[in-house]
Amino acid sequence: MVLCPECENHLDVEEEEVDEGEVISCPECGTDFEVVTTTPLELKAVEEGYEEDDDEEEEESENGDYS
Repeated sequence: MVLCPECENHLDVEEEEVDEGEVISCPECGTDFEVVTTTPLELKAVEEGYEEDDDEEEEESENGDYS
């Protein structure tokens, strides 16, 4: 059983089925967490703008504008 580090709500996460780098969101408080390690399972809050930066890079590379 995994608890949200922010609000201690139970997260619906199968510890054996997550990979390092995966992002998990808490449905209660809305905080996003990155899986830092899987054994033991360690979560780290994702900094704001983290996913937006990744999306921008992907869009640029798809358009061929990314150098």
